[in-house]
Amino acid sequence: MAATGTATGTAEPDKRAEPGTRERLVRTASRLMQHGGYESTPVKQLVREAGATLGSLYHFFPGGKQELAVAAIGHGDGEFAGTLGAALDSDPDAARAIEAAAGVLADALAASDWRDGCPVTATALESVGRLPELQEACARSFVNWQELVAAKLRASGIGEEDSRDLAVTVIAALEGAEMTSQVTRSRTPLLLAGRHLARLVASYTP
Repeated sequence: MAATGTATGTAEPDKRAEPGTRERLVRTASRLMQHGGYESTPVKQLVREAGATLGSLYHFFPGGKQELAVAAIGHGDGEFAGTLGAALDSDPDAARAIEAAAGVLADALAASDWRDGCPVTATALESVGRLPELQEACARSFVNWQELVAAKLRASGIGEEDSRDLAVTVIAALEGAEMTSQVTRSRTPLLLAGRHLARLVASYTP
């Protein structure tokens, strides 16, 4: 964003471009949880890396770490949905778009040195049966991503029920392939998943 001028003509940075304390807390929590999950994200480290204080954390999130974690999951959901949605919009053909999405995820994962996988997987796995609010937030993320895929499939002429079922399959396959790519430090699992998902989707396309 462009700098603003003072009465003396000196340019100053636009403070509006800087994220506020609440946003820094959410972004930091999202990043740390993406890498290590909820339990492995100490509050003191989170606050320190966000450039905040414990007081500010409890000011914005009276429910403490768990309330912040729910907001962080929402943030990660939105970022991943933006990446997925842009990839799906890159080609009018649903099969090719889904293969392209797998490629985008593979490239992003490799660029992060295999660290930045799904923003909710680590937290989702450890929250099952233990942290219902976090589990529900993670579940909402998966449903949101499935709906993005289903909308693309419906736009390609695939029926409502098949679109819904295929979308669950696509997200599940991409999630598993992304985790495998992280572990093996290779694009191959994601690229293969994308290729075979494209064939599956093409078989349903009118």
